[in-house]
Amino acid sequence: MSDYHVPVLLEECLDALDIKKDGAYVDVTFGGGGHSNKILERLGETGALIGFDQDADAEKNVPDDERFHFAHSNYKYLKRFLRLFGYKQVDGILADLGVSSHQLDVAERGFSFRFEADLDMRMNQEGPKTAIDILNDYSAEELQRVFGEYGEVRNAKTLALRIVQERQRYTIQTSTQFLNILGPLIRGQRNRYLAQVFQALRIEVNDEINSIKTFLEESAEVLPVGGKLVVISYHSLEDRVVKNFLKFGNFAGKPEKDFYGNLIKPFKMITRKPILPTAEEIKVNPKSRSAKLRVAERI
Repeated sequence: MSDYHVPVLLEECLDALDIKKDGAYVDVTFGGGGHSNKILERLGETGALIGFDQDADAEKNVPDDERFHFAHSNYKYLKRFLRLFGYKQVDGILADLGVSSHQLDVAERGFSFRFEADLDMRMNQEGPKTAIDILNDYSAEELQRVFGEYGEVRNAKTLALRIVQERQRYTIQTSTQFLNILGPLIRGQRNRYLAQVFQALRIEVNDEINSIKTFLEESAEVLPVGGKLVVISYHSLEDRVVKNFLKFGNFAGKPEKDFYGNLIKPFKMITRKPILPTAEEIKVNPKSRSAKLRVAERI
């Protein structure tokens, strides 16, 4: 489905993967199949591609190609599903993090403040927790943590207290109800503020940061020496986690050395600075404007 999600930095990702005809590759964020279909075009008859997506809607886009295997799963279970498909190692892994255009544009999924809908926000629609649960069940302290840490919302404490106050009168369930609460609290540019708040809820619902950390650690275990890891991130929280792990081998962002003074890290950064979309790509696909592509090689 071409309108499901336009693949970001497509040629840059393909070049970074350095695809071998007979290689095995993984696209852990299959979505609409934009990146995957192009990877398949570069693979030979004996090549293989494993696609991951926890969103059941993505399964509709699976190509009719015997070289392709689909895992309806969160990418944090990378190793488990690779074993299931008979792979201990793969030659390259691609991750296009964050929320897809499809998820944002389907009103009933509840990801966007642009539509009236129940505040669901689950990427995996079988997941146990929705944004409604968070808004109505979390304590003021927990809400402040979510909005401050995952949305970098400046008035996170005021927002948390207002939510707790309002939910005593009614259950906060829809985007319209939530926007009415947010209205008087908006600081700075409206859409930016709302995007930060909705991002924070989405990350908490889907436990995104912990999933990214687990995925990165497992990537180091399934890539052989010379294997490529290609990651696109869209906001500072994602990018910081990715950058720290690729550069230092940990999430604290501090170098750790072994007894002999050698840095302990599984990857070598190929891109010293992230690759950004061109002005032309941003014009064609405005949603690519915040994308940062980092590439690393297993050492």
